[in-house]
Amino acid sequence: MVFSFLFILTLSLCVLCVSVCSAARFNELFHPYWAPDHFTVVGQTVNMKLDKFSGAGFSSKSKYMFGKVNIQIKLVEGDSAGTVTAFYMSSDGPKHHEFDFEFLGNTTGEPYLVQTNVYVNGVGNREQRLKLWFDPTKDFHSYSILWNRNQVVFMVDETPIRVHTNLEHKGIPFPKDQAMSVYSSIWNADDWATQGGRVKTDWTHGPFVASYRGFEIDGCECQTTMVDSYNMRRCTSGDGWWDRPTLSGLNMHQTHQLMWVRANHMIYDYCTDTARFPKVPIECEHHHHH
Repeated sequence: MVFSFLFILTLSLCVLCVSVCSAARFNELFHPYWAPDHFTVVGQTVNMKLDKFSGAGFSSKSKYMFGKVNIQIKLVEGDSAGTVTAFYMSSDGPKHHEFDFEFLGNTTGEPYLVQTNVYVNGVGNREQRLKLWFDPTKDFHSYSILWNRNQVVFMVDETPIRVHTNLEHKGIPFPKDQAMSVYSSIWNADDWATQGGRVKTDWTHGPFVASYRGFEIDGCECQTTMVDSYNMRRCTSGDGWWDRPTLSGLNMHQTHQLMWVRANHMIYDYCTDTARFPKVPIECEHHHHH
């Protein structure tokens, strides 16, 4: 009897900890930078809403150079046409680097699309789009970005969906010299987000809510008072877990996972868009399985 009481007490304390810790973790790592009145915390979940007055966004309190960031997100349910929920890393300034997840809402019953993009020195135009193999509005799923000197890997539930490889030896710039903040935001983008902008946001279905939990950043935290060159030297010392040789590329299993995603779920790849790029972008010539 005492044992069962203690077991139940321990279990309830664990549940309480998960619930409180996730929100505490959010406050430790992030803060709202846009429309703080559009945030609510319910148990272990941080909710961020879009209504006809405003979207909302949060950013990390620190900047990082290399490592892995992971957040569990449950996307806007029901008719989410016109809305975009973004999860991304970005440095500052016109020559910034950026790694984007953009979740493009859709009319009820139509699949969410995930668009990824990579900016290097202020230049993007590297969009890929895919349909997920699950409904991302029904439950939380993990979305991750792994970044080191050799590659940037976008992952969904630890399955790689995109790799941007360091091809500096081919004369192609790679994002490795600017500290980045981590962001998420939700906003109205009905001029382009759903079916090329043909389907507009139906505000009678608002407010539109994206939910977050499981906040993790495991990377080289940068000192904001120091210049990027100092941070780059410190973060590329070889001591970080992200510099392990095993993380310099995908392993065989991950390579097969990525091939499966590309074969079954990708619906757009800038590398094959000859209308936009009559000359194949140079990095596409060297990226074989990604």
